[in-house]
Amino acid sequence: MPFELPKLPYAPNALEPYISKQTIDFHYGKHHQAYVNNLNGLVKGTKFENASLEQIIKEADGGIFNNAAQIWNHTFYFETFSSSDMRSPSGKLSDAISSTFGSFAAFKEQFAKSAATLFGSGWVWLVKMPDGSLAITQEPNAGNPLRKGGIPLLTCDVWEHAYYLDYQNKRPDYVQAFWNVVDWGIIEKRF
Repeated sequence: MPFELPKLPYAPNALEPYISKQTIDFHYGKHHQAYVNNLNGLVKGTKFENASLEQIIKEADGGIFNNAAQIWNHTFYFETFSSSDMRSPSGKLSDAISSTFGSFAAFKEQFAKSAATLFGSGWVWLVKMPDGSLAITQEPNAGNPLRKGGIPLLTCDVWEHAYYLDYQNKRPDYVQAFWNVVDWGIIEKRF
């Protein structure tokens, strides 16, 4: 069964002014779609032809891994956003963040620093580790914490195609804008 580009849960302009419709059109409509097309071509006739993205991420290498992980990572990233007003965590997730990082503000500062300083392209994640603790991880390229047994809660795409149209080379500005579209209600469900 071929992989398909998942439908966005909001209109392409719903995240403006923080993420423009133009960025969504290119990032989701072209880059994300290209990973889907590439993976469909790569898995034909392999043991991954009917595998889930999660299985491919955990078992594959090379181009098959890269394209599967990029589909999963992008889907997860885009599904984290909304125009909701839920811009901070509550309940057990809020308690876990405060316990681990000192405060929500300290968490945001550490996460933003990790996103701004990841060399090259990749992803920064808030992860629930196998022991139940929380961690911020930097993953280059198509890296995904599923490969190490982590449960992804939040990610920030720091490939240039995620922000260049809106913020040019100002990755820290993009990361600051990112917080204005993150829906913590979605992240709490993942926790």
